[in-house]
Amino acid sequence: MKSWLLSWCMAGLLGVEAAQTAVSAQGQVVTLEQALATAQASNPQLAALRWNIGIADGDRQQAGLLPNPELSWLTEDTGTKAEATVQITQALQLGGKRGARVDVASRGQALAAVQFEQQRNQLRAEVIEAFYAALLAQEQVQIAEQSKVLAERGLAIANGRVKAGRSSPIEARRSQVQLAEIELTLNRARRDKAIAYRTLSSLMGTALPQFERVEGNAHYFPPLPEASQLLARMSDTQSLRLAALQIDQHEAAVELEKAKRIPDLSVTLGNKRLGVENRDVVVLGLSMPLPLFDRNQGNVYAASQRVGQAQDLRNATELRLQTETRQALNQWATALTSVRALDEAIIPAAQQTLDNLTRGFEAGKFGLIDVLDAQRILLAARTEYLQAAGDVTVAWAQIERIYGDVFALNDR
Repeated sequence: MKSWLLSWCMAGLLGVEAAQTAVSAQGQVVTLEQALATAQASNPQLAALRWNIGIADGDRQQAGLLPNPELSWLTEDTGTKAEATVQITQALQLGGKRGARVDVASRGQALAAVQFEQQRNQLRAEVIEAFYAALLAQEQVQIAEQSKVLAERGLAIANGRVKAGRSSPIEARRSQVQLAEIELTLNRARRDKAIAYRTLSSLMGTALPQFERVEGNAHYFPPLPEASQLLARMSDTQSLRLAALQIDQHEAAVELEKAKRIPDLSVTLGNKRLGVENRDVVVLGLSMPLPLFDRNQGNVYAASQRVGQAQDLRNATELRLQTETRQALNQWATALTSVRALDEAIIPAAQQTLDNLTRGFEAGKFGLIDVLDAQRILLAARTEYLQAAGDVTVAWAQIERIYGDVFALNDR
């Protein structure tokens, strides 16, 4: 009974400690650098792909091994005249098969390493996109909350003017409708923020967010890279390196299939015990398949066709990367222009207009319709800013996906 009670108490203490730890974790903030580092260390998909490097190492090791000798025992008759033979057979691989296998497997090692780099770039791009989506969703919630405060203030003023007999009850109802619309926008913004947090958290290796908010500047984006500089680096991208390595591997496979056209030689050495004569004799033997029909010609042809296919795929990859680079840069430039115009001119002007109309409405100089229209214009401008900022992030992430880290995070 005492042991059970002690165990129950310990479990309760551990539960409290776990809850405190969870609360502490929920109070944390995460920056882009922290999100990237955590994802690189904890993302399960990246961790699973890392195993391919070890698998390729094992394939390379196996490719270099010699075939095992074969031990056999034969007996003829089972009486006093029985003859028994013990022999060992070793296959000798001719035509450079072992070297060709090693060459193919070595290409596989290089492929596994580049595939891991490519997935790391993919993860980096996804984290950047998810982080800024969370940051912008967080900003959207703040904007909606500020808009709600303005709408509540407008409603209070409208109710006061109605009670004082200076306005029609219609103005109060319009304010109520405006407030209800903003509350719906706020609820959607909070939902989008929760979804964005979970998406970022899954990339960082946890099912639920271990942070309370993301920390960053939603009004800063890296400068637009030069298209000529990016395209000059295209041959160094993981996608093109991977395509080139696949060509090399298929070419090595052709040489392996050609080597297989030369049959292997099997050498046999043994001892035979003659029961009648009661003596031992040495058994020697050589055997080799005769390549009369199967000269591996089909596999050689198929392997050579794969080389041509890999070359075309490499060209297709280069064309795709050029197109995606130009499209991403065009989207980046267009969205960045919109971001700057909205952030530097349109939104400040809309905010100033709303402030002036609100003060004038309080003083009885303007009607409620003017204030509500100004609120809608400001909210629409802020929403458009977030959409343009999201387009910048998507384009930035696409460039990172292709070229890797094109900016130094420490300089941001």
